[in-house]
Amino acid sequence: DTDPQYATGDEYDVSHLALRHMHYFNFKVWVEVTHANRQIEFIQLRRWIESLYAKGTLELDHQSCEMLSDALCEKIAERYPGMEIRIDVSEEGINGSYTEYKP
Repeated sequence: DTDPQYATGDEYDVSHLALRHMHYFNFKVWVEVTHANRQIEFIQLRRWIESLYAKGTLELDHQSCEMLSDALCEKIAERYPGMEIRIDVSEEGINGSYTEYKP
């Protein structure tokens, strides 16, 4: 919270981000499919992704949106190898990241 790059003392000051604070993270995930007949049941995919966080396999603490995206992509790629994956992670649906991962 004292890094001059972030603790600017003006309207661009984001030093508060160094302190513990709350966010609601929103995830939007795309996984490539190669045919249209429920190759991936997306309700099951969503439930599985939610379980990764509920069971502590993946955690949100102290990570940027980009870091959250990369960690989630690793797990999805293990389950669905060779597929293109796109992940959009945002804080409160306002600021965030969008990353496309090629197999």
